[in-house]
Amino acid sequence: MASDSPESLMTLCTDFCLRNLEGTLCYLLDNETLRLHPDIFLPSEICDKLVNEYVELVKTDSIFEPHESFFTLFSDPRSTRLARIHLREQIVQDQDLEAIRKQDLVELYLTNCEKLTAKSLQTLVSFSHTLISLSLFGCCNIFYEEENPGGCEDDCLVNPTRQVLVKDFTFEGFSRLRFLNLGRLIEGVNVETLLRPLASLAALDLSGIQLNDVGFLTQWKDSLVSLVLYNMDLSEEHIQVIAQLHKLRSGPHLHLDISRDHLSSYYKFKLTRRVLNLFVENLLNLTSLDISGHTMLENCTIPSMEEKMGQTSIEPAKSSIAPFRGLKRPLQFLGLFETSLCRLTHIPAYKVSGDKNEEQVLNAIEAYTEHRPEITSRAINLLFDIARIERCSQLLRALQLVITALKCHKDDKNIQVTGSAALFYLTNSEYRMEQSVKLRRQVIQVVLNGMESYQEVTVQRNCCLTLCNFSIPEELEFQYRRVNELLLNILNQSRQDESIQRIAVHLCNALVCQVDNDHKEAVGKMGFVMTMLKLIQKKLADKTCDQVMEFSWSALWNITDETPDNCEMFLNYSGMKLFLECLKEFPEKQELHRNMLGLLGNVAEVKELRPQLMTSQFISVFSNLLESKADGIEVSYNACGVLSHIMFDGPEAWGICEPHREEVVKRMWAAIQSWDINSRRNINYRSFEPILRLLPQGISPVSQHWATWALYNLVSVYPDKYCPLLIKEGGIPLLKDMIKMASARQETKEMAWKVIEHCSNFKEENMDTSR
Repeated sequence: MASDSPESLMTLCTDFCLRNLEGTLCYLLDNETLRLHPDIFLPSEICDKLVNEYVELVKTDSIFEPHESFFTLFSDPRSTRLARIHLREQIVQDQDLEAIRKQDLVELYLTNCEKLTAKSLQTLVSFSHTLISLSLFGCCNIFYEEENPGGCEDDCLVNPTRQVLVKDFTFEGFSRLRFLNLGRLIEGVNVETLLRPLASLAALDLSGIQLNDVGFLTQWKDSLVSLVLYNMDLSEEHIQVIAQLHKLRSGPHLHLDISRDHLSSYYKFKLTRRVLNLFVENLLNLTSLDISGHTMLENCTIPSMEEKMGQTSIEPAKSSIAPFRGLKRPLQFLGLFETSLCRLTHIPAYKVSGDKNEEQVLNAIEAYTEHRPEITSRAINLLFDIARIERCSQLLRALQLVITALKCHKDDKNIQVTGSAALFYLTNSEYRMEQSVKLRRQVIQVVLNGMESYQEVTVQRNCCLTLCNFSIPEELEFQYRRVNELLLNILNQSRQDESIQRIAVHLCNALVCQVDNDHKEAVGKMGFVMTMLKLIQKKLADKTCDQVMEFSWSALWNITDETPDNCEMFLNYSGMKLFLECLKEFPEKQELHRNMLGLLGNVAEVKELRPQLMTSQFISVFSNLLESKADGIEVSYNACGVLSHIMFDGPEAWGICEPHREEVVKRMWAAIQSWDINSRRNINYRSFEPILRLLPQGISPVSQHWATWALYNLVSVYPDKYCPLLIKEGGIPLLKDMIKMASARQETKEMAWKVIEHCSNFKEENMDTSR
């Protein structure tokens, strides 16, 4: 299960080695084949960890690149020893098992390894003398081999191979095998013949296999302690055979599972009071029983009045389920998921799976995640309702279980839908204080896995909404590139769900706000600018100014901040054309105007790009916006900022006849003088560098004045934030030098003194006088 404890040194070292095989354990032979360094010997404790962690990384980490020759590193037991390995899904092929055939494996779990064929059955024989525990769960092709049908070359070209069921394989020679899982074994394999050579089987899982005759199970009546017959259509004959299994009667830890998925198909068998009585009377030391999904043919409960009396008890004598009053002691586990029995008051078990309350639901998720995704998805859906409507009291456990289920079943749509929905409620602000950084990172990783694997609308929406529960960009920075790529991929799809589009644009905007320039440049190269402009273009075509339109311009404003390459992309991709069209189409949209002008302020800060803004049309638009009252002073302020940088290039750069430079300067002075110095701002400066560069110059006094006004406003209204920033970036000496300049206007000098005084007072007030 997903853990909230710090990673062990062993885990950290294993992870590092797997991500850096060439730099640690291996070298590349012929630039393609991994080879272990000749002076390395690794015991089974390390090798098992390397293999099992490798499988986990390939399955859950999209950044991790698998190596075709990885399993060959463990081909020689003289240098690498394997004992217990768990392999899953498409990661493992016949040649991988073949590569480790010389190992003395004790435990081999192969889960849903659909690429394995009958070639791997022969490899299993190599482990027969040591193997104690084996799982072939869901390995649906392992009993198939490819056969050439015609033997002639022409025929081979038309139909090169066909699959033939292998019927002669048995577990002959597997003398030490005690634990065997054949769940979801392909139809046509004779289970009795397959298993007959096994002398003393202790645990057997035949989930999903339909057998009319299970009499052969009695050959292990003195050894079998665990029997799983999930989704087997039972009959009276099955029940009688189960009752004969003596070890289930006398062993210390006994488990019987006859549960079923009540939605998968019609089952003739109905559970009765007599059957439960038979189990209790014959399986005397049963510690674990699962009857989930069964329909009770008759009433097994005690009378209602008696059932509701007294405090809740797990003592068999008080059991609400009448047959279980014959138990010697409470069961360790009782599976009652999707049965009416789970809602009773007195259930004689320490742990119960069901749908009555949070504890039962979490027990169900825990019990069924590994091999029963169809049940797990419904249990997680119940958890979703609990988290949404009530308060989840076992938050840590709930989160860990959902994370594990999402990792384990990355390609199961139902689990991804229900799991991502549950995560949204389990990570909201109500639960935030109870979650560690490690746990929240695990949530982010499984959410991104879901976004990567599924283009389905519900999964995408759930994942995007869940990401909104995190502090952005801080908590997403460890997966910064990946999350941006996934969001841009969503926004570049031809057919888009409006709600997902809105959330994705909001996330994109948040991700490029308050991050360093390297991050912004990297995201710009991913196509961020082009993607936002395409969204704007589509909204323009629809004549719609909604949140997507405004967030897109805001995102462009953020990503171009002090990032010249992104500013250039904006101009190259016809950004100015879209700016003018939006201004014309939506003349009353104040926030839109603010975002657009903020972006153009960033463009104007780049000296090499300013000539592209020097057209009569653009300058006229900026000049007219000086008088805008939209969004307080923001639009006017930003328009003046754009013009201030253009004026800074001097009269010789003014390459247009209309409007005249002096006329624009006059309008800029008038605009600045109309602003309230105490205006609260809808802006966020990370650096004053673009403003400070306008101070030590005499070529454009109005630009100097705009810069000084900006500093005065910000240190007056937000002294705690901006006084330290101005001091840190050397603004005070620049202001003092500017005051000495003959070209500076008197009102600018007076304002500069006020800025200096504000910062001086701030320093005195915050000086540490303690001794």
